[in-house]
Amino acid sequence: MIPLKDSIPNVFKPYMVWAIIGINLLVFLYTLGLSPIHLARFFHLYGVVPARFTQTELALLAGYPDAGYYTLITHMFIHGGFLHFILNCWMLWIFADNIEDVMGPFRFLGFYLMCGAGALMVHVFFNYNSPVPVVGASGAIAGVMGAYFLLYPHSRVITFIPIVFIPYIIEIPALVFLGIWFLIQVVSALGSDIFGTGTGVAWWAHAGGFIVGMVLLPLFRDRKRCYHCYERIRRKKDFILE
Repeated sequence: MIPLKDSIPNVFKPYMVWAIIGINLLVFLYTLGLSPIHLARFFHLYGVVPARFTQTELALLAGYPDAGYYTLITHMFIHGGFLHFILNCWMLWIFADNIEDVMGPFRFLGFYLMCGAGALMVHVFFNYNSPVPVVGASGAIAGVMGAYFLLYPHSRVITFIPIVFIPYIIEIPALVFLGIWFLIQVVSALGSDIFGTGTGVAWWAHAGGFIVGMVLLPLFRDRKRCYHCYERIRRKKDFILE
């Protein structure tokens, strides 16, 4: 499922969302100029490698610098390919503006970074000794989606569902879209653990980020901005709060 548009208009300009997408773009363009060897080194230095934290002595012998906790932040601005970059930035564009609306730009930045770091901690818990670097903003974006799930359950999401070669576009409640998305992450994570079907996707980071976003929402929400946003949305003629 690919979201095309949601029914919640943003009230304020999402400056921080634009900034995050811009940083993602700059880093992605930088990685395009790296050779395969230097790209792999970049991923290992600035992505999250679970074994780097759980087997510190072996990590030092392998050449990792000491104290790599900065990677809990840097990993979420790195992407492993064009499709990975586009899909993450698109999901961020669809859902994050409304979350920045109720937090403000700097609260949103803190929320986003904590969701990304929390999501990767969940991934490390389930992949304790993995030597494979994890990169991408998916965990942080999952946190945004978790917050959206709580704030706008009655929103509508225009969704593209590819069925073989037939494009199918349908409008569904955000509660259903995000609920199905979360279940897919959990089922995929369990399937990967049980059957050992490694797909190169950090499913537990996605599921964990979603929950982290729900938990952190009350800590970062600005109630004055929330009231202003809800009042502006309620007055829109094309949208009714149920």
